Amino acid sequence: MLKRALFLLPFALCSFTPDAVALPGQRTEQVAAWINGHPTLRPGIGDGLRVTKSDTAAQRFTFQATVIPPGRVTFTRDRGIIRTERFSFYDMINGVTLDRLQESLRVIYGLPIYQDYQRANVTYAYPSPETKELARRLNRPLLAAQQGELRVGDRYAYWTEVTETDSGKAFNGHMTIFLKEDLDKLEAEIRDR
Repeated sequence: MLKRALFLLPFALCSFTPDAVALPGQRTEQVAAWINGHPTLRPGIGDGLRVTKSDTAAQRFTFQATVIPPGRVTFTRDRGIIRTERFSFYDMINGVTLDRLQESLRVIYGLPIYQDYQRANVTYAYPSPETKELARRLNRPLLAAQQGELRVGDRYAYWTEVTETDSGKAFNGHMTIFLKEDLDKLEAEIRDR
């Protein structure tokens, strides 16, 4: 089922391109109702703010909405407001690309959020050439394997990351949509990795 859903994702655009009605900054109840009624996410019983779909051990999709800002866990005063929504892929068969993450953003959230992402300014991209060299010298390949960027749009901030293998193909990737006020915190944490 997941395999079919992943291949049909581009076709889903033809029949369903919603304008997102639940995004960071909204009440948890609104987001839970939106997830429950979303034809692409189709949560299982008891999934709530987290949806996981997997047909095989080689392919997995996860969507999660949370009241916690992205990055390291910190205390939040208002536990009723969603601050972060994240979807991720693990796909050993087809791999994960930036294009695939962007297309998924459009399918899940609709054209207005996709356009906000496309117009967003890149505030930080990694790894830098210095980080790649440091990873080589310290024999820490994961430092160079994680490739991502932070963007800030008119409405939201976005974090995209894929992790490449030694062969250069990425099997893991995620996109996170979050409140712009959390951008500085997340950027500082990523720079300090």
